[in-house]
Amino acid sequence: MKKRVIIIGGGVSGLSAGIYAQKCGFDATILESHNIPGGNCTAWKRKDYLFEGGMHWLGGSKKGSDLNKLWRHTGALDDSVKIHYNEPYLEIQYEGTPIRFYRDVERTEKEFLALSPADKKEIKSLCNYIRKMKGLSMPVTDLKGVKVTKKSHPPLSLLFAAIRAGGVMRRFSSVSKEEYAKRFSHPGLQELIKALPGGKQGIAAMFLTMGTAAAGEGGFPEGGSLPFVERMAQTFQTLGGNLLLNTRAERVVTKNGKAVAVIANGNHLETDAVIVASDTMQMDHLFDTPLHASWLDKMRKNTKPTATTFISLGVSTNLTTYPERLLIKLDPHISIADQKYDYALVDNYAKNKTYSPEEKSVLTLHFIGDTYAFWKTAKESGHYKDEKIRLEAEVISAIEKQIPEIAGKVEVCDIATPLTYERYCDTWKGSWMTDLTSGLSLNPYPPKIDNLQGVYFSGQRMMPPGGLPPALLTARIAVQHLCRDTGTVFVSEE
Repeated sequence: MKKRVIIIGGGVSGLSAGIYAQKCGFDATILESHNIPGGNCTAWKRKDYLFEGGMHWLGGSKKGSDLNKLWRHTGALDDSVKIHYNEPYLEIQYEGTPIRFYRDVERTEKEFLALSPADKKEIKSLCNYIRKMKGLSMPVTDLKGVKVTKKSHPPLSLLFAAIRAGGVMRRFSSVSKEEYAKRFSHPGLQELIKALPGGKQGIAAMFLTMGTAAAGEGGFPEGGSLPFVERMAQTFQTLGGNLLLNTRAERVVTKNGKAVAVIANGNHLETDAVIVASDTMQMDHLFDTPLHASWLDKMRKNTKPTATTFISLGVSTNLTTYPERLLIKLDPHISIADQKYDYALVDNYAKNKTYSPEEKSVLTLHFIGDTYAFWKTAKESGHYKDEKIRLEAEVISAIEKQIPEIAGKVEVCDIATPLTYERYCDTWKGSWMTDLTSGLSLNPYPPKIDNLQGVYFSGQRMMPPGGLPPALLTARIAVQHLCRDTGTVFVSEE
C-alpha cells in the first residue's frame, strides 16, 4: 500500500511537493484554502482586464539550466511555453533622455559611457559587479543518504561563481541605493539608481537582479501566473494526486511525536506524513502548541516582510510604444503610511494581449514597503476604502504626467494591498518575499524539527529571500527528506 502524504498549501511549493511525491510513489493530497491553486503566484480578472499579481520574472526560464529542468519536471514549463525577454530591461526618462538598463551588459556600459564619460570608472565598476553575478544560480543538490535515480552534480564553475558573487553581496549588503547613487556625477544616472525597485533593500539586490537578467534568465512565461500554475496542477492530478480546493487545514494531529492525521474543514484525514507548504511564519495554529527549534526561532527573529501595494490600471488606449518596464518620478511624491515614494516601478503589459483586449493596455505599479499595519488600521477604523480612493486619484494623476495618453482612458483601477494577500493567500503580513536585510543568511532552513516525525516544511520562506525558485527547491528538499526517512527512491529530473 502506498504511503500517504498530506501537503498543506497549494501554492507553487505545495504543487511542487505534490508532484515530486507522486513521482516517487507516494499517495499525495494537497489541501488549498483558496478556490484556485497557486498561492502568491496569481492573477485576477477585472472586467476586460487581467491583472498580474504574482510572477514578474522567472528564475529558471533559461532552457538547459538546472532550475529549468526542475520547472519542466513539474510541468510548469515545456517546449510549448514561449518565454519573453523584455529589452531594455528597465528604463527611466531624465529630462527627455531615456536611460536604460539592458540585459546585455556591454550595451548598458556603452550607453552609460556615452551619456557620462566623467563617470567612466564607476560605470565600469557597476557593470563588472553585474558580470560577477552572471554565473550565479541556485545549486540543485541531493540530500546525503537519499537514494536517487540520477545524481545531481552542481558544476565546479558554480562554486567559483558563488565566491565572486558572494564578495559583491558582502561588500554592498549595507550600501543603500541613495549612497551608491552619490558615486556618480551625472544626475540622470543618480536618478536611475535611486529609482530602482526594492524598498529598503540595498544596492546588492540590484546587482543580483541585473546579473540574473544578464545571464539570460528572468524571462516571463507566456500568460504569466495563472497558466503557469494550471500546468503544475494538471501535472499533479494527471499523476494521480488529489487536489482539494476550498479546504483549510485546521490542525496537524500527532501521536507519540509523529504526525498521523490532519483536520481540515472538520474532517479527520489520516496520513503517514505531512508537508507544511504554507507560510512558515504563521503556522502556529496547525499545532496544539507552537513549534520550537533553533532554526524556527532564528526565522521568527530575522524575517522582515517584503510587502507591496499593487495598483493596476486597465486603460482604453494602446501603449505598445512605451517600454515594458519603466521607472517614473512621482511629483509630488505619494505616501502610504510613513512610506514616501518618489519613484514608482511600472509594468506595461500592452504588448501581451493575455492581459487586455486589442488597442487596450494594462499598467501595474509596485509600491514596495511594509505598509501592513497602515492598511490593517485603515480597515479596522473603516477608512480602508477611503485610502484606496485617495491612492487611486494620486496614482492616476502621477501617471498621466508621464503617459499623457491615458488621460480620461482609465476604465478600471484595482488596488491589492498586503491585506489582500493575507486574505486570499494566507501569507504573513501579506508579504510575498523576505527582505534582503544585512546579515540575513541565504541558506535554506532545515525542513524538519527534532522529535517531531513525519512533518516536513517547504515554501519560499524556507529559503530567503524567497520567490518562485526557492518555493520549488524547498519542496524538492522536503520530499528528499521524506524519501530518505521512508527508504524510498527519489525520482530525479532527467
